Amino acid sequence: MIDLEHQLKNPVWYSLKETHKKFVVEFNDVQFYDPEICNFAAFFDETKTAKASNDYLKISDEFFFVSENQTPIIDDNKVYLAKKTDGCQMVLNKLADVEIDENIVLLDATYIDEIYDLIWLVMPGYYKKRTFEMGKYFGIFKNGKLVSIAGQRMQTNLFIEVSAVVTHPNYTGKGLAKQLIAYNTKEILKENKTPILHTNKGNKAIPLYEKLGYQLTRNMNWWLYRKKKAE
Repeated sequence: MIDLEHQLKNPVWYSLKETHKKFVVEFNDVQFYDPEICNFAAFFDETKTAKASNDYLKISDEFFFVSENQTPIIDDNKVYLAKKTDGCQMVLNKLADVEIDENIVLLDATYIDEIYDLIWLVMPGYYKKRTFEMGKYFGIFKNGKLVSIAGQRMQTNLFIEVSAVVTHPNYTGKGLAKQLIAYNTKEILKENKTPILHTNKGNKAIPLYEKLGYQLTRNMNWWLYRKKKAE
């Protein structure tokens, strides 16, 4: 089995090799998520990414290549780089002692629409309704309304990624996200797996993650590619 350190260098790849292998779409030894689930992709050999990208864009208009330090090669006639995000990976060192006084609920499939709407309100863009199938989601309700969530995304037999940490703008500053991250982290530890997360460099939430016991470990770049429209 591939050890944790090697898995964390290419988390999308190993997620699709293990826990999420039912979601894999593979072209030319490059791995993509089913576009209805997620738009992440991973590779080891960048010389294969151009052909693979062209094939994948027959079923999806965009995707992210996620890599630590490799630069994908693309076919400029068919694909363009829409955005590159300089990100970073954080791994739990030791969870801080966090008092959890909110009622945290495991969200089932009946909440898919509410989860989707809240994430798109706060972070519009790339979350899909079927992203819910990647892992567990937990939420906090106020007056019967879902106002804060944190979920689990990429995962293998060794790690689970905390993701989709969002709070409705009317309820920020109340420590809801902090409690949800801590709760999620404890749930992951119960499975004897390592909690990780990804974020943008310079994200104002990084100090919170550090207070919770997460440490910056490596860069993780997100290359958003889109299909060129026919002229």
